[in-house]
Amino acid sequence: MSDKKPKNIFVEGPVSPVKIGEDIAHHQKKSNIGAHSIFMGQVRADSVDGEAVLAIEYTAHQEMALLAMHEIREAIFAKYPLTCLHITHSLGLVKAGEICLFVFASAVHRKEAIDACEEVVERIKKELPIWGKELFNDDQYQWKENKG
Repeated sequence: MSDKKPKNIFVEGPVSPVKIGEDIAHHQKKSNIGAHSIFMGQVRADSVDGEAVLAIEYTAHQEMALLAMHEIREAIFAKYPLTCLHITHSLGLVKAGEICLFVFASAVHRKEAIDACEEVVERIKKELPIWGKELFNDDQYQWKENKG
């Protein structure tokens, strides 16, 4: 692992459209990039036993999650010839319809950008100590199970 300090991927609440737009716009002057792959995870208003999910409250063991994410980033950069990789994950309350995860991979060619983006999303879901509590009406909740 490199000596680089782990980047903070967390934001409080939903990932804002402004943040997403700024991350994308930042790359307009980088003429060596030929492809971007973007994944945006959105909170679904799933129905569980007839109750609609109103929001998810995300919590994490932040120090462990940031170290694990740093290792994932290093492995992804070693595996794929990326130009850059942006990752933003929500903590706290995110309402149904709002964005909770934003992954943005850039490379010279599309296949590398797409493959890297997909691998990052899968590894986040499997390896990071982040938990989501699905919230329903009347203070009811259940812990979300990551199914992919």
